[in-house]
Amino acid sequence: MSGIIGKKVGMTSIFGANGKYIPCTVIEAGPCVVTQVKTLEKDGYASVQLAFDEKKEKHTSSAMKGHFAKAATTPKRKIVEFKYFETAQTLGGIVDVNLFVEGDFVDVVGTSKGKGFQGVVKRHGFGGVGGTTHGQHDRLRAPGSLGASSWPSRVFKGMRMGGRMGGDRVKIQNLEVVKVIAEKNLLIIKGSIAGSKGSYVTIEK
Repeated sequence: MSGIIGKKVGMTSIFGANGKYIPCTVIEAGPCVVTQVKTLEKDGYASVQLAFDEKKEKHTSSAMKGHFAKAATTPKRKIVEFKYFETAQTLGGIVDVNLFVEGDFVDVVGTSKGKGFQGVVKRHGFGGVGGTTHGQHDRLRAPGSLGASSWPSRVFKGMRMGGRMGGDRVKIQNLEVVKVIAEKNLLIIKGSIAGSKGSYVTIEK
């Protein structure tokens, strides 16, 4: 499975050949450096480790400095491993947007925006307790009953309640690559992807 590491730039829109309006996400994809090549004989499985985005040396541990030095590159911020890379890669090699062509379908992995502590209406789509007929008030967005009474005298695990929302790993599948701007290392992908502007994403072919 080939892939590349990128950074979400933002959203835009273009018009297709038939004049249809297409919302798109712009991703700065690579160039990534190959920092490790794992083989079936030595490691038990085949994979390629890619690194992306510059990082200051003073913020890099000695172990990681040595790891990057083996690949003859500077310290990087983001490291991702891709199993069973389609094309052969060598240590210190470069993977860029030329890995993709217009019309390819990709899976994009990102981290969704953190929303903080949210109630059940926003977090789980509850309808709330409707009406004020029987004397209730200020309870329109309450979750309602959490379970039985004297038995089992507890709340079952998995009960949907208020809590922290967002900040999850999200994979959006089968997104079309609308345009590749190789000279600027940009991928324009149809649709939206999880994450805020400037967040790291992984594009899997």
